[in-house]
Amino acid sequence: MVRLAAALAIMLAGAAAPVLAEAPRRVVSMNLCTDQLAMLVAAPGQLASVSWLAVDPSVSLMSDEARGLPLNHGSAEEVFLHAPDLILAGTWSTGPAVEMLRQLGFRVETLPPANSIADIRDQIARMGALLDQPDRAAAVLARFDADLAAITPGPARLAATYGANGMTAGPDSLSAEVMQRAGLVPLSERLGLAGGHLALEELVMAAPEMLVTGSRYDPPSRAESITDHPAFAAIPAERRSVPDRDWICGLPAIAGTAARLAQ
Repeated sequence: MVRLAAALAIMLAGAAAPVLAEAPRRVVSMNLCTDQLAMLVAAPGQLASVSWLAVDPSVSLMSDEARGLPLNHGSAEEVFLHAPDLILAGTWSTGPAVEMLRQLGFRVETLPPANSIADIRDQIARMGALLDQPDRAAAVLARFDADLAAITPGPARLAATYGANGMTAGPDSLSAEVMQRAGLVPLSERLGLAGGHLALEELVMAAPEMLVTGSRYDPPSRAESITDHPAFAAIPAERRSVPDRDWICGLPAIAGTAARLAQ
């Protein structure tokens, strides 16, 4: 690893260009969420590579769009070979690779996870600024705001997200705000929970009117087996499934998720 860093540094001495005022021309994204935000805002030909997760339809809403782009697996070596003038990453992913790329002189910008609708709007605007595409970002924001305004909230029913290992969303999460936009009352808010593990017994006693579950994988994991428990199946609640890809990242498509829950 030390020899690799030294070799790359020598190559970069003649290859790395200073950050210019013009729009970046070779942008590499190393994170599923920055992949999709960048694809929404970037001009044609501006993206040099996105992460391999971007083409996985189980987690990506833009897998079709991503199939036409070179892929990377988040390694410094792969990213280096694309000769990017801007690298996009998440704050909690590919830490060692990001640090090495920064040490080698590349411009790396990180985006944190979106925990609210406001965060999504901020990140769309920031992506527009990073890619020097403010008009394209403004158009995405305008469509997002129109979709949010078109949501007609349903009845104020008590609802709970429940998934692998008995995890439920807290009231300060993106999924909770989406439920609120749909007119639902998150169970975690009613119980004063910050989110995290919710015992099945507590869920049964709370008697939610709607249960929102995530993706089921094949073969199912042990962590998912809690939703196969007879007590869970016996809860007299309406059930809705929201695929993980619908709110794993903060994207404008979240307005559609809220609209579907409201129906």
